[in-house]
Amino acid sequence: MLGVAFGIGVLLALAGGTAAQGCVAPHELVSKMLQRLEDSVKMDEPPNPSVLLAMNLAGATGSNTHKWLLHQLQEEAVERAQKAMTSGEVALYVLALLSSCQNPQRVQALGQTLDLLRVLQQKTDEEMASLEAEGIPKTTLYGVSLDALGLCLAGADGYQGPSVVLAKQVLSPESHLSVDTRAVAALALVCTYGQTELRDVRELLWEALSTVTNGFLDEQEKGDGMIGNIYSMGLALQALVATGKFYAPRDWDCAQAFSVVYSHDYHQPMAIAQVLPALVGRSYLEAAGLDCAASASVSPSLRLSLSPELEETTGVHRAPITVHYSITNKLQGRHFTYTTSVRVPAGSTLLQVLQVAAAEKPDIFSFQTKQTSWGPMVVSIHGLAANPADRTYWQFLSGGDALQEGVGTYKPQDGEHVQAVFSTY
Repeated sequence: MLGVAFGIGVLLALAGGTAAQGCVAPHELVSKMLQRLEDSVKMDEPPNPSVLLAMNLAGATGSNTHKWLLHQLQEEAVERAQKAMTSGEVALYVLALLSSCQNPQRVQALGQTLDLLRVLQQKTDEEMASLEAEGIPKTTLYGVSLDALGLCLAGADGYQGPSVVLAKQVLSPESHLSVDTRAVAALALVCTYGQTELRDVRELLWEALSTVTNGFLDEQEKGDGMIGNIYSMGLALQALVATGKFYAPRDWDCAQAFSVVYSHDYHQPMAIAQVLPALVGRSYLEAAGLDCAASASVSPSLRLSLSPELEETTGVHRAPITVHYSITNKLQGRHFTYTTSVRVPAGSTLLQVLQVAAAEKPDIFSFQTKQTSWGPMVVSIHGLAANPADRTYWQFLSGGDALQEGVGTYKPQDGEHVQAVFSTY
């Protein structure tokens, strides 16, 4: 099965067309991003499969960091996959292992052997059962998209049903899927399109893929290169890299899209992990077709050579700024609104603002976070906790607009008013 799977990625890479030829990032930028990915790997934090997947797709596989990350992912899969991971998380582990030329059916760690594909199939079945019974997945359609992609690339069964559901969701005028969800769904649909022989399924997938890709091209034209926001660009670019024949004969101005990415200095590891494959002309579709023996054997930390304009300055004194911060609940229980102003050094993150507010007025602005692959996520403020069961969460806004970055990376400006509003999705 795995031998077949490893060949699928190569075929799919050819099937995607050549729309992105000539659109690859400068070596300096790729090296800089790889360095930041390596630096993001912490021994006291859970491993991130997206980071390993991106490193493999970029060919940076020879460092001790890479070897340690792969080992930790194997241990984490054995320990947590069956009971503590969502289907989408398991799918990312499958993709990371495939891209490392490891068999996800025999994950060996801690003296045990785990069939991770079997776990993924079970969790995907649970998603489908929820979709059939309630009209919504157990988690999200983004997760279901990862499930279908992981199963398809691994040569397993059970990906066609989710792909059909995803295609219908893409085509439904009532579904408003995010750029990220549409992009990963497109990758899954391309894989399924290449494997199914059912004519009606292929026609459905073609229509859905044409809709997604042309929609992305329309958004890019209207947004002067931007598709969604700067953090959704990575997956959108991957989708366009891999789906050339589905929007042909229309041309993709990849240089315009890449210029938007170049204008942003990515620091968030998950954002880097999603955009880096596209910058080297690849996508997650190639995870099962890599030649691991031929990958680069030198760590980016040993070959990094940045031009002066890419290097960051440090040690600059940062003057204090004032940030206004409010919390609001008009959704559940006893309603409340509280506002405070805090002083923090310029360049501080929103998380630091929250920490200062909580330290000054702990009875009002206390909060809790949990670590995610995108960094810390606020799950409770003023004793009011978000709850996936009733689809509640704490949304952060500035000027009435939702923040596009997490609290760990967003940096408020002097005089800015940031609001945390208890909301539903």
